[in-house]
Parts: sequence; C-alpha cells; structure tokens
Amino acid sequence: MDNLDELSGLMLPDWVIATGLPLLSMLLMWMLAQLVLGHLGRLTGRTSFFVDGLMVSALRLPVAVLILALNLIFLERLLCYYDIAPDMLESLTDNGARILLILALVILFDRIVKGCIDHYSRTLPVLRNSRGIAMILTRALVLGVGVLILLGTLGISITPLIASLGITSLAVALALQPTLENFFSGVQILIDKPIQVGDYIELESGEQGFVEKIGWRSTWIKMLPNNTVIMPNSRISASKLINYDYPQKELSVLVEVGVHYDSDLEHVEQVTTEVAKQVLRNSEQGVSDFGTFMVYHSFDSSSINFTVILRGHQFTDSFVLKHLFIKALHARYREEGITIPYPIRALNTSQEGAVLAAAAMGTADS
Repeated sequence: MDNLDELSGLMLPDWVIATGLPLLSMLLMWMLAQLVLGHLGRLTGRTSFFVDGLMVSALRLPVAVLILALNLIFLERLLCYYDIAPDMLESLTDNGARILLILALVILFDRIVKGCIDHYSRTLPVLRNSRGIAMILTRALVLGVGVLILLGTLGISITPLIASLGITSLAVALALQPTLENFFSGVQILIDKPIQVGDYIELESGEQGFVEKIGWRSTWIKMLPNNTVIMPNSRISASKLINYDYPQKELSVLVEVGVHYDSDLEHVEQVTTEVAKQVLRNSEQGVSDFGTFMVYHSFDSSSINFTVILRGHQFTDSFVLKHLFIKALHARYREEGITIPYPIRALNTSQEGAVLAAAAMGTADS
C-alpha cells in the first residue's frame, strides 16, 4: 500500500489510479500470456502429438477471460481501498468473477472437445460420418453442465430447475416426436453403420445414388442425374435398402443374352467368354483377373437364353461394362455367324377362323 500512497502523492485523482492500475495490469498479463503461449505453441509444433498443440490453442481465449476476472477483482479492491466504491460493488464483483471463471472453464472444455472431434473424425470412420451429431451433443452437454455449475455457484437451487426441466423435456419430446425420431434414427444409422457416406445405395422406393451426408434429421443421397434425394432418417432406418458398396465395392455385372436354337452352344460359350475376358482386360472399369463365365438358364419362345457374369470395381462401372460388352459381343457374333434372333410370334389361323365363325353365327341368331 505504500506504493499506492506514493502514487496518490503525485496528485493523481484516486479514480484514475484505481482504474489505471487494473488496466495496466491486464495489459501486461495479456502480453505475458501471449508470449508464453506463443513459445509453447512453437514447441508443440515440433512434436507428433496433437494433444499438446490442442491444449495450447484451447487455452488462449480462456486465459484472456481469466485475466479479465483477476483484474476485475483487483479493480474492486482498489476502489474499496480509496473508498470510492458503492456498497454493493463487492458482491457484484465476486459474482462477475465467478461467472468469468466458469465461462473460462466452459470455453476451455468446449474447445478441447471440438478439437478432439475434429482430429479423430479424420481417422475414425464412425466419427467421420457422425461428426455433426457428435459435435452438437458434446457441446450441448458441456454448455448444460456449465450453466448448472454457474447457477449453483451463484446460490440458485438447481433441484427445482432440474425437476421443471424434466417436465418441460417431456412436453417438448411429445411436441417434437417426429424430429426426435429422425434424430435417434440418425444416431442408430451411425452406430449400426448399414450405410456410410460415399456408399452407393438403392432405396426401397427405387431411388439410387451416393450417400452424400448423414445429418441429425435426414440423409442426403445424390443420384446419378445430379439430383439429391433427402430422406428422413426414420424412413431410412425403417425401410429396406440395398447397399452396393457392402461388404466391398467390387460387384458382379450380369448381362442377359439369347441365341438362336440352331446355334452350337459350345461354340457360343467359347466365343462369349473370350469376348468377356477381353472386355475386362481392356477396360478400366473391369476387374481384369476375374474368371468371367456364363450359364445357360432357359428355353425362351425364340431363343436359348444365358447370363454372362462380368466384374466391375464399383456399381457405376456396370453401365460402362455392359455398354462395351454388348458392342464387342455383337460384332464378334456377326463375325462368327452366331444369330441373336428377333422375337417370333406364331399365329394359329385355323383357331382364329373358328372364333370368327362362332361370333358371326351368334350375331345372325340374334
């Protein structure tokens, strides 16, 4: 206090000293904090761990808030020393310092949680697909706990508040039942992982496309025509769908073909498999080492039908493979003299004549 008396002897007003010293102190503490945190940031930048860098980055704003709280208390003590503070200032200052301290802790934990989610979402598939939902849940939890701690610190009983929140939550849950159903369906999709971002799927309603985003309310599916289907998560969770990328992206491509009844089936099989293997070897979309084959399966009205099994790297490759195979097979069949017959329909003229005669007789009798 002797130093304060010396400052008073310099003929400075008391209120200037009482407010100037905290401002100077806050400036010096902030500069020191920036210097220390900057040095720590350079040190942590040389390590392979992300936790130390995250802590240094997360401390910057909380430290600034903490400095503000400390100097707020310092200001209150100076005002009381010079007897220029109102009676209720001490209570307000204590409550303000508590609020700032809790705010600093909430900001610190919020930044740590956000940094951890951002880091692990790049390495963990389950977290990468659920980053948005995980961020909302964790940050809401941190904020909620911070508010409860703040109320308890200020002397406000939180027991009635928790009870009223329970009743309010029930009413809100009933009012927002469809939204909550979609939310928890999204959580179920992310945990069970029937689909993931990037998968090519087909919905029960017939739409096909790539899963672009799994949100907290809906799933976005980008179709091949560059349109987007937005489906509520509850519909996705309750419906039957086909995931063409599970358990792996490679899939069989089936092509239906028919040849004339007079064809040599052994020769047809040999030519067809040769063309199929050549297409798989020469196209980027085909799996070159796949042992392609064909199977006869039915006698149709005008042809003997069979299925050729090719192999593509992913579902969208099936369109190109079918295109290339049909062109190559048509050209090769023409060279080999293999006929792909037109549909044939036989007309029974005698039967048709009997029907017409019966109809004419019925008309004459009437």
